[in-house]
Amino acid sequence: MPMLRRHPSLVKRSHLQEVVCVSTLVLSLTACAATPGPAKSYQQPALEPIGEVQAIYDGNLSEDMAVTTFRNTDRLFPVRTIKAGGHPFPLPRSGTPLGPVAIDYKGKRYSLDDYVALNRVTGLLVLKDGQIVTERYEKGNTANTRWMSMSVAKSITSTLVGAALQDGAIKSLDDKVTHYLPALAGSGYDQVTVRQILSMRSGIKWNEKYTDPTSDERQLIKLRIEQVPGSLLKFMASLPTAAPPGTRTNYSTGETQVLGQLVSAAVGKPLTQYLSEKIWVPYGMQTDAKWWLDGLNGNEVGGSGISATLEDYGRFGQFFLSGGKAGEQQVLPEDWMSFASVTTGTDAAYGDFANMWWPGWTDASKADKAFTAAGTFGQFLYINPTKDVVIVVWQAQTKPTGGEVIDDMVAFDAITNTLQ
Repeated sequence: MPMLRRHPSLVKRSHLQEVVCVSTLVLSLTACAATPGPAKSYQQPALEPIGEVQAIYDGNLSEDMAVTTFRNTDRLFPVRTIKAGGHPFPLPRSGTPLGPVAIDYKGKRYSLDDYVALNRVTGLLVLKDGQIVTERYEKGNTANTRWMSMSVAKSITSTLVGAALQDGAIKSLDDKVTHYLPALAGSGYDQVTVRQILSMRSGIKWNEKYTDPTSDERQLIKLRIEQVPGSLLKFMASLPTAAPPGTRTNYSTGETQVLGQLVSAAVGKPLTQYLSEKIWVPYGMQTDAKWWLDGLNGNEVGGSGISATLEDYGRFGQFFLSGGKAGEQQVLPEDWMSFASVTTGTDAAYGDFANMWWPGWTDASKADKAFTAAGTFGQFLYINPTKDVVIVVWQAQTKPTGGEVIDDMVAFDAITNTLQ
């Protein structure tokens, strides 16, 4: 779920929603209790108050409730654990502190503190040449906090496509989707390729509007609340075709559900297990992460629902920046970063889009070939391959989109410029 760049009292729960929340909380806590401790142990804050799913997407959370909900999203739905190994990849502290950051935006000059305050930043990590230049936590977050990803998870899901391609589990990006997901045979996906799903150019009709209760995205959220494994893919199979495959870019969270289940089918294991085996353990993530499921023991939600620590999101950025290598192992095709970050089309509402990543939209970021994963409510994983910079940002916006005061890419440009 991306941030809309161009358009810069919690509601009372129904009885059904209370049942869903309580039951999934029990399931989630049970799963956590049964999981062996990671390299760095983590205890969730003791039952902080959280909002309910409908209120989140309606934009009805208070600022305080947004913070406690976003660091406890693994209590909203059943989750599966992305297991970490015992040898964390080192992120040494830089001996050179970050100097004053000057952010010029819409005729005003802002400092880094202004950006943190105005954009409701709750976590900020800046890596330069693999070293921590700045690491900040706000609103009670700590280095142990796991924070939601929202659509940053899409970029992680698409990365697993690269891993499956490197493994040979996916033979070609031009294979038909139905080769891996025969359940979609006879649907609008009959002639759609893996490549077209990656670029969100399947031609399948989709309405992504988060605050529109009649949109396809809200229907997907409703199905998550109902918690019937397999229902998300069944819904995607029911959608009509709006354009020939490959002819139109249409941003779709549902498309990533198809992609995630395709990878899982190709490799023959859950996405959490595959992510753990290919990246989380061999690259050296420090802490177990969590991933939402579409139902108890069901499928991972390909478009959102990963919760991880700030430093582990940073490590993921470093992994991507390294060309997809974990130690001596080439996990991704060698040219995957260049492939994944190049513009594949333009969505009328969201702008330029790549293969589940967002190309930089400012002149400076375009010159550096920078790109970012982005999620609603203010999550970013920014990668600048020219300047060897990774920036992770958590925000606690109360509306899905449009809550930022300062354009985040402009802030990333200013931080990167200061590092030079």
